[in-house]
This record gives sequence, C-alpha cells and structure tokens, in this order.
Amino acid sequence: MWIPTEHEKYGVVLASFRGTVQHGLPLEIGDTVQLLEKCEGWYRGFVHKNPNAKGIFPCTYIHLKNAHIKNKGQFETVIPTEDSVITEMTSTLRDWGAMWKRLYVVKTVQHTHKNDGDLFHRLWHVMNEILDLRRQVLVGHLTNDRMKDVKQHITARLDWGNEQLSLDLVPRREFSMVDPDEISVTELFKLMEHRHRKKETPVPASTHHLFVHMKSLMSSNLGEELEVFFHIYDGRENRPLSERFFVRLNKNGVPKSPEKTERQCTLFVDLGSSDLRKDVYIVVHIMRIGRMGAGEKKNLCSIQYRRPFGCAVVSIADLLTADSKDDHLLKVYACTTESEWYQIHENIIRKVNSRYNLSGSNTGLAVSLQLLHGDIEQLRREYMVLFTRGVSITKKLGFSDIIMPGEMRNDLYMTLEKGEFEKGGKSVARNVEITVYVLDIQGQVMKSYVAAGSGEPGGDVYHSFVLYHNNSPRWAEQIKLPIPVDMFRGSHVRFEFRHCSTKDKGEKKLFGYSFVHLMQEDGRTLPDGTHELIIHKCEENANLQDSSCYLKLPFSKANLPGNNQAVKGTKECFWITSFLCSTKLTQNGDMLDLLKWRAHPERINDSLLKLKEIDGSEIVKFLQDTLDTLFGILDESSQRYGLKVFDCLVHIINLLQDSKFHHFKPVMDTYIESHFAGALSYRDLIKVLKWYVDRIIDAEHQDHIQQVLNATEYIFKYIIQSRRLFALATGGQSEEEFRCCVHELFMSIRFFLSQENKITSPVTQTQAVFLRTFPAVYGELLKIFTVREVAGFVRETLGSLPATARAECPLESVKLHCIAKTVESQLYTNTESRCILLPVVLRLLQAHMQEQRDLVMCARILTSMLSLVRKYDSTATEPVVSEEVDLIVDSLLVVLMRTILEITNRPQAAGTNMRLQFQDITGEFVACLLALLRQMSDKHYQQLLQAFTSKDDLRDFLLQIFTVFRILIRPEMFLKDWTVMRLVTNNVIITTVLYLSDALRKNFLNDKFDYKVWDSYFYLSVIFINQPCLQLESFSPSKRKRVLEKYGDMRVMMGCEIFSMWQNLGEHKLNFIPAMIGPFLEVTLVPQPDLRNVMIPIFHDMMDWEQRRSGNFKQVEAKLIDKLDGLMSEGKGDETYRELFNSILLKKIERETWRESGVSLIATVTRLMERLLDYRDCVKLGEVDGKKIGCTVSLLNFYKTELNKEEMYIRYIHKLYELHLKAQNYTEASYTLLLYDELLEWSERPLREFLNYPMQSEWQRKEYLHLTIVQNFDRGKCWENGIILCRELADQYESYYDYRNLSKMRMMEASLYDKIMDQQRLEPEFFRVGFYGKKFPFFLRNKEFVCRGHDYERLEAFQQRMLNEFPHAIAMQHVNQPDQTIYQAEAQYLQIYAVSPIPESQDVLQRDGVPDNIKSFYKVNHIWRFRYDRPFHKGTKDKENEFKSLWVERTSLTLVQSLPGISRWFEVEKRELVEVSPLENAIEVIENKNLQLRMLIAQCQSRQMQNINPLTMCLNGVIDAAVNGGLARYQEAFFVKDYIVNHPEDGEKIGRLRELMFEQAHILEYGLAVHEKFVPQDMRPLHKKLVDQFHVMKSSLGIQEFPAYVRASPVHFTNGSPRSSCRNSVPNIISPDGARVVARRSPLTYPAVNRYSSSSLSSQASNEVSNITGQSESSDEVFNMQPSPSTSSLSSNHSASPNVTSSAPSSTRGSPQLQDKHKHSRENSCLSSRERPVSAIYPNPLDPAQRTTPHQIGDTTLPRSDPNLSAPDKVRPTFSSWSLDSVKEVNNTQFSDTVGKLLCPPVPPRPPYPGSSAKTIRSQSPVPTSRSPQKSSLPPFTPSPTECQSAGLVSNSPVLSGSYSSGISSMSRCSVSEASGTEATTGDHAAHQGPTMPNSVSSGSDELIRRENKTPPPYSVYERTNPRRPVPLPHSLSIPPSVDPPALPPKPHQQRTSSMKLVPASDPRRADGVPHVPRPRPLPRKVSQL
Repeated sequence: MWIPTEHEKYGVVLASFRGTVQHGLPLEIGDTVQLLEKCEGWYRGFVHKNPNAKGIFPCTYIHLKNAHIKNKGQFETVIPTEDSVITEMTSTLRDWGAMWKRLYVVKTVQHTHKNDGDLFHRLWHVMNEILDLRRQVLVGHLTNDRMKDVKQHITARLDWGNEQLSLDLVPRREFSMVDPDEISVTELFKLMEHRHRKKETPVPASTHHLFVHMKSLMSSNLGEELEVFFHIYDGRENRPLSERFFVRLNKNGVPKSPEKTERQCTLFVDLGSSDLRKDVYIVVHIMRIGRMGAGEKKNLCSIQYRRPFGCAVVSIADLLTADSKDDHLLKVYACTTESEWYQIHENIIRKVNSRYNLSGSNTGLAVSLQLLHGDIEQLRREYMVLFTRGVSITKKLGFSDIIMPGEMRNDLYMTLEKGEFEKGGKSVARNVEITVYVLDIQGQVMKSYVAAGSGEPGGDVYHSFVLYHNNSPRWAEQIKLPIPVDMFRGSHVRFEFRHCSTKDKGEKKLFGYSFVHLMQEDGRTLPDGTHELIIHKCEENANLQDSSCYLKLPFSKANLPGNNQAVKGTKECFWITSFLCSTKLTQNGDMLDLLKWRAHPERINDSLLKLKEIDGSEIVKFLQDTLDTLFGILDESSQRYGLKVFDCLVHIINLLQDSKFHHFKPVMDTYIESHFAGALSYRDLIKVLKWYVDRIIDAEHQDHIQQVLNATEYIFKYIIQSRRLFALATGGQSEEEFRCCVHELFMSIRFFLSQENKITSPVTQTQAVFLRTFPAVYGELLKIFTVREVAGFVRETLGSLPATARAECPLESVKLHCIAKTVESQLYTNTESRCILLPVVLRLLQAHMQEQRDLVMCARILTSMLSLVRKYDSTATEPVVSEEVDLIVDSLLVVLMRTILEITNRPQAAGTNMRLQFQDITGEFVACLLALLRQMSDKHYQQLLQAFTSKDDLRDFLLQIFTVFRILIRPEMFLKDWTVMRLVTNNVIITTVLYLSDALRKNFLNDKFDYKVWDSYFYLSVIFINQPCLQLESFSPSKRKRVLEKYGDMRVMMGCEIFSMWQNLGEHKLNFIPAMIGPFLEVTLVPQPDLRNVMIPIFHDMMDWEQRRSGNFKQVEAKLIDKLDGLMSEGKGDETYRELFNSILLKKIERETWRESGVSLIATVTRLMERLLDYRDCVKLGEVDGKKIGCTVSLLNFYKTELNKEEMYIRYIHKLYELHLKAQNYTEASYTLLLYDELLEWSERPLREFLNYPMQSEWQRKEYLHLTIVQNFDRGKCWENGIILCRELADQYESYYDYRNLSKMRMMEASLYDKIMDQQRLEPEFFRVGFYGKKFPFFLRNKEFVCRGHDYERLEAFQQRMLNEFPHAIAMQHVNQPDQTIYQAEAQYLQIYAVSPIPESQDVLQRDGVPDNIKSFYKVNHIWRFRYDRPFHKGTKDKENEFKSLWVERTSLTLVQSLPGISRWFEVEKRELVEVSPLENAIEVIENKNLQLRMLIAQCQSRQMQNINPLTMCLNGVIDAAVNGGLARYQEAFFVKDYIVNHPEDGEKIGRLRELMFEQAHILEYGLAVHEKFVPQDMRPLHKKLVDQFHVMKSSLGIQEFPAYVRASPVHFTNGSPRSSCRNSVPNIISPDGARVVARRSPLTYPAVNRYSSSSLSSQASNEVSNITGQSESSDEVFNMQPSPSTSSLSSNHSASPNVTSSAPSSTRGSPQLQDKHKHSRENSCLSSRERPVSAIYPNPLDPAQRTTPHQIGDTTLPRSDPNLSAPDKVRPTFSSWSLDSVKEVNNTQFSDTVGKLLCPPVPPRPPYPGSSAKTIRSQSPVPTSRSPQKSSLPPFTPSPTECQSAGLVSNSPVLSGSYSSGISSMSRCSVSEASGTEATTGDHAAHQGPTMPNSVSSGSDELIRRENKTPPPYSVYERTNPRRPVPLPHSLSIPPSVDPPALPPKPHQQRTSSMKLVPASDPRRADGVPHVPRPRPLPRKVSQL
C-alpha cells in the first residue's frame, strides 16, 4: 500500500534508473527528486527538472537529504536544508554543465575562434575546482576561518563562470544568495552595484611586493665562490630604497644551500605605488671570494678576500609589462676602473659606456622576478606554498607609506661610504679592508647582530670588500644592525682597518680603527646622516678587546673640542652614513623632554609648544605615552596649562587624520576605552571647547578654531569617557551640572550655526567644518543621554541652520553631507529617534531635490532612509512604518519622479567619470522609487489619489508616473546581467499599474475621456510586455522555473489588463485605430500562447469599429501590413502565431456582415506572414545566398503584385541587390536594380534622401542607376544588355548637349563591343529542381524551378550544392512526376536533372558568319523554355535494329520569367509532354550532324580552327559509323516496304530522311576535300582511310553519283568562308518571304543549331568518332550516336579519349553515385548525362499543317539541313494592377507598346522543310493561350542583345535530387536551339495585317527589320519607349568583297513549293503603321519621393 511520505521528501539519485517497470520513472545520476509516496522499497515521486512526469523508482537508488517543506499538502514545495552556498553551487553547476556541452559542440563542429576553445577548457577546470571545494564544505571538517576562505573562493569562481557564460549577476551577502523579497530594493541595488564594481573595477592595491628567486650565474670564468646582493634603487634620488638581499653561490654559480629556499628567495615588501616607476631599479652587486687578482696563480696563502666581480640592473617598470612567469637573464657588467665600483650601477643606469663593459660575452644572471600586489596577509593566503616553502623578507629602508600600529621594528642601517688613508711608508697605495664589530656596554662583541642583508643569518663580524692599491677607497656598502632596543644604550660599533698584503704570506695588517656610539647620554640615538669618523692609528698587534681604552677618545670630527687641532688636521678619515628605523627609539630631544616633564617642570611650556613641530612618525611611536603626559599635566595644572594641553590634544587628533597615520585611530580608541584615566578632564575640555565656540563669531582668524572643531569627535570621546569614569568613581555626582554644561555647549553651537554670513566668510567655513564632524558625536552622546534626548539635540542643532538656501553656498552641500551621516548613524536606526528626525531630514532633502542640487548626496540619503523601511507583518511597529511611508510619499514621491525624469532626459556629460556618476545616481533614485512604491499599501494609494484636488493634477501625475515607468524598463537602465533587479522593477510596476488603472477608469472615461493619459497607459503596457527580460522562452529551464514560481508570467497579467481596459473604452476605441494596431501587433507576436489568445481578438474589435465608422477597414489592413514586415524582421512571430492569428480571427468574424472582406484581409496578412517567416528564417539561420535570394524574390513579388506597397517593394529590391552582389551574381544584380530604375523617369522631379541615396533629382538618380547597372552587366559579362543602357544614356546626354559625357558613354559602348568579340564567356548549365513535401518553405513547397548554374558547375556539383543547402532533404532517384503522397509528406524531397535551353533568337543563331562569341550569348540568355528528353521503346523491341521502336518522350518547361533575370532560378509555369517518333528522331540526328559538319568545315576554311583535329574526328566519326552500319540501320528501319505501307502518312518524312542522307554524303565529300587541303603530313594515312571508307559508305547508300538537283549548281564560299553567301549567293535570303513561319500553337519544335561553346569543339568532334556507331545491338548503343555538346571549355578540354568513352559499357557510364540495383529501366528512369539523348538525335519534327513553304533557295549555297522551328503556345502573363510597369492587354490587331523593339542587322533565315507533327501526349497547362499579344506574323528579327522576358519572380533555392553523371553528353538537355521567332497566323489573321513588305531585299540593303517579341516583364531591359535612330549594320556583320569561290560539288536539289509571302505587322512607331498604342498611365505613387 502506498503511504504518503512524512520526512522522506527530498533525495539525490545515486545511480541511473531506466524505468523499464510499469509506471517506472527514468532517472539520471545526479537528478534531484521529490518523494510523494512509499511502498515496500519503492518511492513514487518526480524529478525536479520535469515535475509533470511522475512515476516509481527503487529506494536504494536515492540518497535522502534533509529538507524544509512549504505549503504542506498538494502544492507543497520542498527546499533542501543545506548551506545556501551548496545549493547555489549545485544549481549553477547543472546550468553550466549544459552550456559546457554546447561549448564543446561549437568548438569541435564549427571550429570557432580560439577563445571559445579556451573557455571550454577553463570552464572545465573551474567546474572541477568547485566540485572539490564543494566536497570540502560537505565533509564539514573545516575551521571557521578556513570555511570562510573556501566559500569566498567558491563564490569568486561562480561569479567568474557566470560572467564568462553571460549569466545573471547574483546578489550575495556573506557568500549567500539574497532573496530580493527579504530586503529593500535600495539594499538590493547596493548589493548589485557593489558586486558589479568588485567585478569591473577592482580597487588598485596600494602596497606592492617584489618576489626574487636567485637561480644561477652563468659565466665562463668562474671557479671562486660568489656573493650576490640585491637591492632596490631609486635612480631619481640616487639612493637605495631597501635593504640588501644576500645569496651565496658556490664555484659553479648556483646557490650553496639549494635545500633552503629562504636563502635564495626573498620578498621585497612594502613598495608604494610611487615606487613602481621607470627610474626605480633592481640593482645586483656580485662579489667573488678569492685571491686579490682574478688571474693570479695559486699560492700557498689561504687567505681570501672579497673582491668586486660584476653588476646587473633591471628596471621595475619592465616587470609590469613582461610575463611574470618568465625567468630573466640579466647582463652582468664589470668596472673599467676598479675605483668606480661604488657607482657602477649609476653608470649602467645613465649608460656611461666608457666606465663599464660586459663581464665576458656569455655571462648572465638567471633570476625569477615577479611583482605581487596587496597587503602581506593577503599574499600569505593567496601564495600559501610560497610562504610555507620558505622565503626571506627584505624590508624597505624606513617605514612604509602606511604605518600599522603594533609594528615592531628596530633596525640600524650603516653604509660604509669612503675612506682617506696615507701610504704609511709604502711605495704603493694600500689594499684596505674594514672589519666591523658591534659591542655592548660591557665591551663584549654582540653575537649575530651584524648582517650583510636578508637571506643569510647575521654574524659577529663583517668584512668589507677590498679595492686594490687604493688609498681613497669608496665602498658604498650597506650593513644592517638589528640590535634590540634594550641593548642600544652603551653600545658602540668599531671599525678596524687592515692592509691586505699580496705577498706570499697574504697577511692582513691592522693599522687603525674608528668607532661610533649608538646612543647619546640623553637617550637620543645616533642621528641619521653622514658621519666623518676619526681614524685612530694603532700598531699591528694592538689589543682592542678592552674597549674602555679608546671609548673616551673622540670618535667624530664633528664632536671634537675646538682646541684639539692635532686630530682635526689629520688626513686620514672614514665616512659612514647611518639610518635608524625604529618604532621605540627616537632621535628627537623635544619628544624626550615632553615625556620626562616631571624631571624638568620648567620645560613644560616649551615642550608643549614644540610638540607641534615634532615629526608625526615620532609622535605616533609614543602615542600612549604622549597622551598620558598631556592628561597628567592637565590634571595637575589645569588652570595654567589647560589651553595648551587642549591645543596639543587637538594637534594629535588632527595628526591621525593623515592617511599615513589613520591606522592609529584604533590605537587612540583603545587608549580611550582602556587606558585613559582623566576622570576630571571633562570639565576642562567642555570649558575650553565652549570658549572656542563662543569666540567663533568675533575671531578674525578661524584657522585654529576650525582645527579645534575638526577634532570634535575625539574631544567628545574624551569628555564622555571622562564623565563616565567620574560617575563610576563618585556614584553619579554632578549629573545635572554635566547636563547643564552640555546644554550650554549646544546652545553656543546653535547660536554660531544660526548666523547668516557671506559665502566667502570664514565663519561659514567654520560652520561647514563643524557640520562635517557633528554626526560622529551622536554615538558618544548616546552613551550618557537617552535616544530622544540625543535626537532632540540633533533636531534643534540642524534646525538652527539658516533657512535661506543659496545654490552657490558651499554650506548647502555640507548640510546635505551632515544629513546623510545622520541618516546612516546608529541614532537614526531607532524608531523613536527616526520619528523626531524624519521631518527635518525630509525638509532639507525636498528643498535640494526640487532645485536639482547635490543629487548624488540626495540619492545616498534617500537610499539609506528607505533601506530602513521594510515590510512588516501585523506587528506593533506596522503603524509606525506606515506613518513613515506616508510622510515620505507626501514629501518626496512627486519630486522623486520629477528628478528621475530630469536626470534621464539631461544630455550626458562628457567624460567617463561624469557618465558613471550620472548612471549611478539614476540607478539609486530608481531603486528609491521602487522601494517606496513597494512599501505602499492600498491605503497609501487611496490617500495619494485622493490628495489630488483637481483632475488636471491627477492627469499630470498619471502621465508623469507612466513616463517614469517607461524609463525604468529601458534596456540601458540596468546592466545586462542585472536580471534580478529588472524582475523586481517589473513586479513593482505591474502592481502599481493595477492600482492606477482603477483611477484611470473612474476619472478619465466617458465624458471625461482623456486620450493622452490612455495612450500613455497603452504605450507603457506594450513596452512592458515586450521587455527582453520578461521573455521567459529565452531562459534556461531552471531560470524560467524560478521566475514563474516567484513572479508568474507578468506578460500575461499585463495582457489581461490591456484587454480589460480596451473593453472599457467603448466608442472611444476609435481614437486608437489605427494608432495602436502596431503596438498591439507587437504584443501578439510575443511567443506566449495565453497572451496571444487574449490579445488577438482585439484586432477583430478594431476591424468591427473601423467598419462601423468607415464602411471598411482599409486602415487596419494597411497598418497591419506595414508593421508586420519590421516586426518579423526583428525576429518576432513564428509559424504557430500565423496559424493562431488565422484561426482566431476567422472564428471571430464568422457571424459578421463584413465576413467576406474580413476573410480577404486575414488571408492577405497570413500569406505575408508566410513569406516574411521564410525570409527571416533564411537570414537568421545564416542560410546560403541561394535560399536568401529566393525568399527575397518571393517577398518582393508579393509586395508588388498583391499589396502594391511601393516603398517596401523598393527596399526589398535593394536587399536582393545586395545579396546578389555578395554572391557575385552580377548579372542578376543588374536585373534587380533595373526594377527600381524603371520606376523612375527622365525628369527633374526632386527626390528625398532614401536608403543610401542622397537628395537629388529623379534624372540624377536614374543616371546613377544606369551607370551602376552597366557596371554590373560588365562584371557579369552580359555586355549586350549593357550596350542598350549605354545607348539610352547617350540619347539623354545628346538631348542635353552634354557631349563630354556622351563621348564617355560612346567609348564605354565601344569597349563593351570589344569585350564581346575579345573575351571568352562560359555557357552555363541549366537544371530543373523540384521541391516536394511540407517541410519546405512556402515559396518552394511543391513547386518546380529551372536554375541557371554557376560557371564550371556540372550536375554532380549542383546536386551536392542543393543537398548542402537542404541537408534534411531526400534525393529522388527518378524523373517521374511525384504523387500526392510525396506532396503531402512531412519531409523534404528533391528531384533534380539537367535540362536544355531553347533559345528564342533563332535568326541570329542560324545566320552564317556570325562569330561564336556573339552566338554564345543568345544560346543561354533570354530563355523562357527548356527541354528534357527521355528515350523509351514502344511496342516490340527489335533486337536487330532498335531504331524501329525507339521513341523519345520530350518534356517542355515554360518559366514565369526568362533566365537570366532577377534570380538564378524561376518557377515553371507550364509543362508539356510530347512523344517523338523513331523516324522524326532519325531526322533530328542527321540534321544536327549535318549542321555540325557545316560549322566545322566553315571554321576550317576561315582559319578559325587552330588545328584540324576536330574536323578529322568528326569526319571519322560519321564516315566510320556509316560504314559500320549507322545510316544503313535507318535504311533498314524506315526505307523498307513494310514501314512505308504501314505508315503512309510518313511518306514526306521518309523523303526528308533520304534527302538528309544524300545531303550528308555531299557535305562529307566537300569536307574531305577541305580536309585534304589542310591535313598535316603525319595524318595523310588517316585521310586516305577516310576517303576509302567514304566510297564504301556511298556505295552502301546506293549513291554512284549525286542526283541532278544536287549537281545543279556549285556551292561557293567566299574566301573559303560561308559568310559571303549571305550576300552574294542568295539575294532573297533576307527577304521576309524567305522566312520560316511557324504556328505558335504547335506542340513540337525543331532545333536549329547545336549549342556548342566555341571552346569545346575538339571534344565534341572527338566524341563523334566513337559515339556514332551503326553496329549497336541495343538501344544503349544507339544512344551514343548523338554528338556530345559540352557547355564548358573545362570539361571539353579534359574530356575522355574517344576510345575510352565508347568502349565503356553503359552501366559504367552512369552516375557514380547511383548503384545498379537502384537504377530503373531506361524507359522510366533518369539517365546519366552521357546516356540521355540530346536534341541532336531526337529533334522535333514539324506538323506539315503548320509548316509553310518558303521560296526556293538559290543553287549557290552549301546544302543545309535546317529544321523548321516552332514554339509551343505560351501563356500570356497575367498582369497585376501594378501601376508602374504593368502592360494592358490590347486587341489582337495591335501591338503592346511596352514590348521592346530593338534594331539589329538583318539575319538571313534558313529554309524550312516540311514534316509531320509528333503526337502530343498531354499538356501540363490546362488552357494553352498565346503568350504574345499579337497574332500577326512578322519578318524574321534578331532580338536585342539584352532581351529579357519575365512575367513573374521566382526564387533560387538550389537543391539536389538524384545523382547523375556530368558526362560528355546529356540526353536531358536539348543542345539545339529552338526558334520562337516568326509565327504563322491562324484563322482570319490576314484581316488584321498591316502593310506588306517587299518579297526580297537587296543584299546590300541596310534596312533594319523590326520584330515584336514576347511581352517582357515590367523590369525587362527591352522596355524602352524612347524612339531610336536606325543603326547601321555593324562592321562585324558587313559583307566582304566578292572573291571567286573554289569549285565545289553540286548541291542536291530539293523540290520547294512557291514561297509564302509574309505580310509583317506594322511597327507601331512607323508613320504608316497601326496607330501607336499609348502606354498605360501608372497609378499615383504612394511614396512620391522615392
């Protein structure tokens, strides 16, 4: 039975539990669980991270912990009863763990910046460190001090991690997290600010220490022991700053005692900040211990000397910048002259190079140097290892900047400066060594009190170093004498001088001595400074052990009596410098006189006067003794010395105010509490103090009085302590007298404070001095007086201040400081005293805040006041607190809000400090306001609102508080990581708003409606909801849970309040329509379901009220659409919102009368959301440019076609333009910018500044756009389009007579022509992509597109790119149309295959002599239609001859806009499928091969071909294939009787096939003749083989000689080129009668030319050798008969060998990515590019009914096979109401004026051939309609170089579907261009035709033939309405002079019907044509100045 748990409530999971049992709850190790029930070893409960999932789990898996239960019962909350630091650690580590894992993913997957990887590792170390510390805390074995240190360490690490991970700042007090509800807001703010300042601006340490570790000395000339001395040296003052650190090195240059680290490591302590400058150095002196000369040979002498070795110097400033972990290698220098040794370091510092040099090239001193900061105790904690291991302390010379009480030090430093010695009868100077001894009063040598420095223990004696042969040696060698204080008296130091002989014996001979006393007889020590000592001569063996024999002698020349001239005149002298650093001894005689006042009473007066002249450090040394002396004198002689003693006491008290001695204040406090015994002193002190106060007004000099008042605090301390001692001794006698004295004293004080004086008056300054010290007296007074009495003193004293406030008066600021200290004092914390003081404080505070003076101090006072006001439960103190809140609200609430408004609207002052101060006081005032509002109850709000006497006052108050609240929730109000503070702020705001909304409803509704107040209220509510800190969705789960538990979702609360207030408005709602639509829309976009459900219905309400007012809701619709774009681009809204918006509003309007228009609005907004969400997702997710471009195009079209939002349309044009530029799609960028260009006119209308455009005229902006577009067309190698714009600009320049720019434009145009002819252009591939499934964005979902590939991009690369862009997509492995299952799937499916473009400009492509550079443009530009062929067998397959049943399924795709355009891909608008019969297929194959042969022969003849190999291989491929049965297979299939009988309708086609075969033989014969002329010698055998095989081929075809119609006339190529045939041979070739007229409705088309790039001919030709074969047994082999066009020179130049490509089986030539088992049969699967038939094999035969019979062509042309070209019907684009570009449909008899008409040179058409149509299977477009607006036929025309048709905009989102080989040939592409030019008319079209043109045109005619092309889109390059002058025929197309052609074989004659005369439609611009159709007038612009 399950029993509810009583005490077992909380536990931690010890091991993971899978929860596989029934009702089991899965657990992970470390989870915390709450236990609900228990049953037989099982618990039932839930995991805290997912409280909704409850289940059972074993008890053994849980470790129970003690917990505290709140709200016991169903909704109980369990809180573990553990240390708050432990709780915080646990939750924080959990949050860090998840973020740490994400850091790992970012580091490894995305290879991000190094810093992320560093953070990953650093966080890992910190987490482990915190876990270790957590274990230490949990074990509980730590001492209190250690526990404190550990917790401090933990919190520091937690704060560091939170900062690094951008988490919230945690407010703490004593290491524990603070609950914001348990402290006032002002306290919370102070805690947050303190933690922030601690984090951001650490207080710079005032004390620094230098750690030195001596490593070794590296030198080549070692061999002797060394002594190394370190000290810190001031280069500015040329004096040492520290004592020396001494290290002994052995002969190898390493420390002698490596095990004793204190002998090699030291800490130079107590360096001040002023010591860390560039001219402070670490100086190292090195001495060697050995022979006198370093190079001397060893002798028998064992005596060693200390001799100079070298010196090194390094600046301390270098250590501040260098890496502290690095060791330093210091260069060691030696003296040039030994006598300069004493100043070698100065020479090195000053860089006097002549006096020192390097001590060996490889000599260096290896040391470790590191600067440490902070006091010594802090270093002991932070560097415990350093101190436990052992380190010596090297002290500073003198005291540190701050002298600490209790510091014990007694060090005497002596420096052996120099000496002057006589030769002493020697011929050379002496080698002098000094021996130093310290002797006590008995004359005994003191042991261990002579030290060379720290690091080594002191010795009994010290030997100086020796300078060789120097009678005036200078040592400058410092020694330390740490003699105890009690041994100083009577001690002296003796210096013995010895000459060190360099002879064999090496003796040291004593020749003199000096001595000095350490203390004088009067008790003063040896004064600091330099002393000149007398050298007393002595014998070598003199005994100096008896010091009494010389102590009576004079020791210093300064102390000699005047008559002792003999000693004064001696030349031998010795100089020392002494410096005493002692806390007990003094060198000051005046101090000693004062301390011994009883011995000399007559000197008391002088001693008291001289006390002020004594150095402060001497006074604080003897502070207690001095104070005892002063009060002793006061007790004994108060009448005589009372005033002087008082002045001395004031001097000492003020001395302790100095920063150097302020640490001695506790010493004085201790003295007062424990040692002071002046029980009677209070009377004298009060009397003298009152005497001074009474003299203030009359005194001329206030300086001394100000010093007295500055010491008021300690004077009162002495007074109160003295009175207490007296009361204790006498049992409280004279109490009334004392009180009376104090009252009189305060009366005097109040009197002098009440005086009004001039600002500069000394009395005013004295008042200020008193006010500064007065608050410190309160605590002392409370020791004797009651709280109310002291409060009375304070109130009356502060109340006596002058009431007139002058801003410039310095006293005002001091008053405020006094008030601040009063509020912060112990007195104010008492409730009784607070009631007395509060009115005075509020009065002064209010006055300052109203005048905006001293706001920093006002904020400080207010913060302190409100920190004491807390929320109390129902206790006795609540009325008191409530009364205080009443007083503060009445006095300060309004002025506080006004202050916040003023300081936030004030312009920020310059300078960082001012800005910080501004931010600080703003935050403090805000915290005060929040604290005050949080304390206010219902009663306070009622009183506040009732206090307003008029509606205007209430209105002003509400407006003010709403404005302040808006300021409070600004993001910059608090720091980013102050989330706790922001949540408290919001909680206070929403609570206050709920109170104030009632006042709003009661006072400002109905007749008293006030729009401004309501608008301010709504505006505040909207901003409140949209705050980032309230968006709980962005929080971590744990943080979200904490916020919801404490505050709930405040957004929903405010949303409900908005809805409630909106419903109360009634008819006043109209005032907020449409103004509040945007703000409310922003609220509904917040991803909170409850909030959305509350707020979305408001839109229905708005629509309803707007419908009532206006009869429609256009305003609502416009505002919604305008705001949606901006809001969603900011990242707001989601798919759920779109569905919710749609469903809620549709449900709301079901019963409305205006339901239909409402549904329309909702649908429009919903569709806009779809596109905006797609666009945002692409931008936000950092998608590839293709997807972004697609989204932008979709959105751009929507704004144009559906919403007619011109400004948004233009903005997205420029966004799309930027995307194209970024992706280097320069052509697409040009087309995009052209959209904006065409919205502008050539007018002078001024345009405002917009986007990046300056203010300029419309003409200037259009000119700039033209130039930019031309530049991009140039970069995109689309020069033909640039030429059009150049011409238009040139026309404009010409019309303005701007010949300078006209010249530039003509040159630019010429340069574009040059680039067309000179530069290479790559022909891109085209790919059809289908996007299927619901997971695609809306603009792609279940649509198919054709994409223009990048340069060099083949199918495999394109497929991979698509898969990279859509990584979740599934590639479909077939080309069949998907079914509905795929369409509706919750997935992404991609279907990709290559397609072939069908060019529109057939007349240019068919014209002979047009260079390939020009043709290549028209093959792949302005393409509307694409084709994909799939071969299949119909009926029984003949294994002997597959051609009999080989059909081709041809899919034609028509786009909504031509490529290229504003995108690299466009949607397929129409899809048609037709089947091509085997016979038609054969015709196409031979026609295309004939065209290829003609082209190669022509290139060979015109010398365009570098070598003849392409022609060779093509001839070989055709002849060899024919010999092996290629053409014979066609004969077997189609020329047999059975076929002719069974297919009587194909008779004409069979004839056509036979004719083409004869024609091919004729071309081959001619080609062989040309080949023979150019073939190199080494290829002659191959040529001979070809000739022989050709004869075999002719005989196999049954051709003995060519028919008569072939021989009828020879074919002439002028100059070996077919170009001349255009002019000389066929005069009527450019006649419109010779044009081919094709009905547009024909579903089949014939290709015209192969789409070869000029660079790929060699590979194409080489492939022909192997690809065309007649011996195939299967269709797989037959497919290889086609040519293999390649659109890239890259793939062409590197194509495989012919033999390799032909010999490979078909399975190996397929896709490398597709396994055989996944391949479908060729009848229904997508073939690889090598296996797919090209249009060269499978052309579209033409329906004979649609074919016209042109004129018979002259006999002088080369036999040509030119299929008739037709274009399927194209759907006319549906034009929108877009005002600027749309084209209205006109009558069939007329032309649309918007269709571009460009002039071009005449292009001769090719003769068509009759044929039958293929069978149309099905059309994807249900109603085929004519795309062109006209029905009349036109003469042939070459379109403009920049023609572009676009009817719609579709995005480019390339995706992969299947894997296909990018082989040499592609059956999915049509490599043959398709005509869409002249079309036959149907029905009664003749009735509408215009005037006819002549049948033929002279070959030399320059007349240009115009042609109506398809209706271009509004942004087509061709849409130019300005008339153009006729352009003469370009030179490149002019006809060269006639030259006799070589004799050629006769051309086969073909019967032609009489030519049909074409009656072209009239040019609307011609005078004799149909009247000009006016361009539709655009609608008025909405953004008139764009």
